[in-house]
Amino acid sequence: MKVAREYSKLSYAVRKKVGCVIVRDDRILSIGYNGTPAGWDNACEDRVLWDKGKQLPEPTLVTKPEVLHAEINAIAKLASSTESGKGASMFLYPYSPCMECSKLIYQVGIVAVYFVEPYRINDGPKFLQKAGVEMHRIDII
Repeated sequence: MKVAREYSKLSYAVRKKVGCVIVRDDRILSIGYNGTPAGWDNACEDRVLWDKGKQLPEPTLVTKPEVLHAEINAIAKLASSTESGKGASMFLYPYSPCMECSKLIYQVGIVAVYFVEPYRINDGPKFLQKAGVEMHRIDII
């Protein structure tokens, strides 16, 4: 988990920095952190006065739609390697995965996910538990 925390610090996000490490047999297979696609401007948020059709009382940071979650970046790197995610564990710092990431986590064969804090929407972890993926909330020192 400490490695996932260190990778989260590489994110250019202001609001939420997330790191991900995929491990099997005590070996790191892939890493990721949330950010924009390769070659894009690194800014992960826009300062806006409107969000979802509503005027905001003051300029607010809103995540850009092109930002990739840490899990997606780690899975994409894994897919471009000769490694497989089958039987691997995923360590996320700090948040549990969203639903979109959870579907990919399941699809690549990851069997356990470790995280520190639940994401604001709990549908991803519920899906993973229903699919038989172990979910572990842990404290980090």
